Amino acid sequence: MVDIYADEAITGTKVDKREDFQRLINDCIAGKIDMIITKSISRFARNTLDTLRYVRMLKEKNIAVFFEEENINTLTMDGELLLTILSSVAQQEVENISANVKKGLKMKMQRGELVGFQGCLGYDYDKETKTISINEEEAEIVRYIFRRYLEGAGGSVIAKELRSLGYKTKRGYCSWPETTVIGIIKNGKYKGDVLTGKTFTVDPIGKRRLANFGEEDQFYLSEYHEPIISAEVFERAQEIRTKRSAPRRIKIDGNREKYSRKYSFSCLIKCGFCGGALTRRCWHSGITHSKRVWQCVTATKNGRKYCPDSKGIEESQIEQAFVESYQRMCEDNNDVLDNFLIRVEESLTNDSVSKEIEKIRCELDAHLAKKKKLLDMHLDGLLEKSDFDLKYSEICDKIMSCDVRLADLNEADERRKSVKNRIEEFRKTIQGNKVMTEFDRGVFESIVDHVIIGGYDDDGNKDSELIAFVYKMGFKDTLDGQDFRTPRKVRVSRVTGQKEKTCSSNKNEFDKLCFYNGTDTRGNVGRAS
Repeated sequence: MVDIYADEAITGTKVDKREDFQRLINDCIAGKIDMIITKSISRFARNTLDTLRYVRMLKEKNIAVFFEEENINTLTMDGELLLTILSSVAQQEVENISANVKKGLKMKMQRGELVGFQGCLGYDYDKETKTISINEEEAEIVRYIFRRYLEGAGGSVIAKELRSLGYKTKRGYCSWPETTVIGIIKNGKYKGDVLTGKTFTVDPIGKRRLANFGEEDQFYLSEYHEPIISAEVFERAQEIRTKRSAPRRIKIDGNREKYSRKYSFSCLIKCGFCGGALTRRCWHSGITHSKRVWQCVTATKNGRKYCPDSKGIEESQIEQAFVESYQRMCEDNNDVLDNFLIRVEESLTNDSVSKEIEKIRCELDAHLAKKKKLLDMHLDGLLEKSDFDLKYSEICDKIMSCDVRLADLNEADERRKSVKNRIEEFRKTIQGNKVMTEFDRGVFESIVDHVIIGGYDDDGNKDSELIAFVYKMGFKDTLDGQDFRTPRKVRVSRVTGQKEKTCSSNKNEFDKLCFYNGTDTRGNVGRAS
């Protein structure tokens, strides 16, 4: 006897994971073995293809394989028919076991039992009691991720912040890939729900697992365990994620339009002249006079001639203008704001859309019943083919029309519900942030839909520093950006060595400086000092 080769608790369907089996084959190739004695074909391999392949290879090297239960010696047998049949039986046994295991797991999931829970950040899993409990230390990381995501930060930005804060993953690593952050955002377990049956095994031989997109049954366990975040926060995060991952239009240069929420005003500022987006740029970078400004993409990328009226506006101007608009809205227009919200809520409580949806559904059910009856009559030979084709086409057109109308109404109903949720969030934000002296990104993003820079004043004149905030509830507040300009820095005169202010191009200041208004041009004129 050369040795005993045994793979404990390892499936025989795939030989690549059987270390002792591979050692056995290597020893055979090295010439150490003349005969392999095994209990049965199922102990040698449970894959018919592997059984025949290795038996043939060993037979070419004059190495026998003796199966005790079947009493087969591969060197003395006349053909492979019996071996093929018996190995197929062994493989079928594995497939039957796999089918029974699948059935058992599916019954467990159907009863509401947790199957295949691997654990996730923020939760601890007790294998004995099969219960999930919150790990408060890890749960704080999860809450931080969702909070920053709702504030507008992307997956890569949050990942960098987690690394800088020293937070660790479930396995104790300090590395935070962007995919890990997005995976947490997508995980429904954090709102207390569990979806079982996300993946399935294609076959027990290849053991290939695929994502379940409807090929197998899935079971949704609602409110299964204690949530870390509320369902409302989770749904808002999914709306943001869906919006960011949605296909975006292809620009003229062939590049895909990007979506980023790195800065407070990213993707929220529009040009009032050309309608293009504004991007953040840095003027005089690296020196003391550097400033952050927002400029129209059309002008910066294609040239000033495509948007000649737009100008760069400082980020601080927009922030201060929002603080002013917010304070004015909260302090001076409470009655107007409350009346506006009440009117919007009253209009949204109108259930005419719901009634119309119910009406179309009844109409659709009637058409489907007619379609089924028409098919039965045709199969029974009670209707000619020409009459059947004509009436069948008419009913299909009516069904398609109902489907289109129903889809439009459902979309309108979803928008109505979304607006109601936004009204409630808007009211909470206004009531909870009565006093705000500095710009707050969270408040801004929760109540402002977009900002328009530049446009036309009441007299129809172009104003490149006009700032208009369009709130999510529909009303618009316009301010003059010139009122929020950063004061010019005081510079030192090279001649006198004294501090002096730079001359502004403002017309009133110019009139004060150029005070000489005489008609005599021969004498000395007054000079501004």
